[in-house]
Amino acid sequence: MRLTVYTDYALRLLMYLAVSGDGLATIEEIAESYGVSKNHLTKVAHQLGVGGYIKTMRGRHGGLRLAKPPKEIGLGDVVRYTETDLTVVTCLEPLEDDCEAQPECVLHEALELARSAFISVLDEYTLYDLVRPRSALRTVLSISPDGETES
Repeated sequence: MRLTVYTDYALRLLMYLAVSGDGLATIEEIAESYGVSKNHLTKVAHQLGVGGYIKTMRGRHGGLRLAKPPKEIGLGDVVRYTETDLTVVTCLEPLEDDCEAQPECVLHEALELARSAFISVLDEYTLYDLVRPRSALRTVLSISPDGETES
């Protein structure tokens, strides 16, 4: 199973905010730290704000911060929220024209179990778990301990 770039960016953005602490972070500094598109990250941030994962503050001194503690943000929940289609193959989604082999197809069952297992493993992790090597992540992302991005 492969997650979209959109979900990848959502997880990275959340990780950045969790590592940076209580201060505000800008989309520009997050995009620069990861070397990703600011425009794409803006769309992701908007959706995460709508979903209640982050708070956005507008204005000259605005930025982003987590809307709730990292321990309360489940990885599986974020993936389900950002992924529009978690179907492994088309025979797993309800179709008007079912596959002729589906009533006897073990492949259908195996792939559905694999998809469920994938999501089940993600459900065991929170954002807190992803950022446990906090000081190492701060170094890699150039975030100073006080939340300011280092130049």
